[in-house]
Amino acid sequence: MAYISDSAATLHVEGRLARYAYRDFGKAAPVPPLVLLQRFRGTLDHWDPAFLEVLAQDRRVIIFDNAGVSESTGEVPTTMEGMAESAFDFLAALGLDEVDLLGWSVGGFVAQLVTLDHPELVRKLIVAGSGPGGVPGTPELEQRVVEYMTSPVPSQEAFLYLFFGLTDEGVRLGKESLARLETRLQHSKADVPPEQWTHQLQAIQRWSSGTGSAWSRLEELKLPVLVANGSHDVMVDSGNSFAMAQKLPTARTVFYSGAGHAFLFQHPDEFGGVVLDFLNRQEK
Repeated sequence: MAYISDSAATLHVEGRLARYAYRDFGKAAPVPPLVLLQRFRGTLDHWDPAFLEVLAQDRRVIIFDNAGVSESTGEVPTTMEGMAESAFDFLAALGLDEVDLLGWSVGGFVAQLVTLDHPELVRKLIVAGSGPGGVPGTPELEQRVVEYMTSPVPSQEAFLYLFFGLTDEGVRLGKESLARLETRLQHSKADVPPEQWTHQLQAIQRWSSGTGSAWSRLEELKLPVLVANGSHDVMVDSGNSFAMAQKLPTARTVFYSGAGHAFLFQHPDEFGGVVLDFLNRQEK
């Protein structure tokens, strides 16, 4: 099928820190736009269009490459604080004074810091396949996960293991998601080269150790928060999501049994509907 996001034009906006590549599509509505923040080694073209399609039927959706990534200029920061600063710079460059944020994986780290540092800007926050960093007792990543994450050219096997797990159903859904991504990727060949993702990796390592993380500040997040993950996430242990739910004053938490890090692509219709319900719900 033809997806809205697959035909959306790539635009650019000049910020203080970089010239940002972004796409803006979906339903114009009298509510804040939904801005999505991408994962480690992800670009504009690595969002599953089936997931974006669900969101765009009811929301104005904005996706972008943060500073130094793919089509955006500037340097990739080596801290999450730096990534949050450039994400805020992008939002300011667009002249947005209120947004809803959905951060996946590393994007979830960044989204938390943007919200903590600019609480007046963010109406609702969605943290998907992510965590607050520095959670006590978080297990170390398996060596296989580290090797796949840092592979110069990730194989299909690596992608399926990291994002969808190894069940027959997970592999099937992962291959379907990969096929949907090809509409954009076969033309753009979008990638995050080593000189960029090694900076991202440094930021992840600092965040995971608790340096500059959101763990000690979660109680400051007074806004509505949706925390979601796959129960078998090998990239960001799902225990981080449960730990967040225990500390956040107001949060909804959703887990998908048998799903991995890319549960939002594994269940695009289901999770897209959950996101829209959360965003459209009138808070008491």
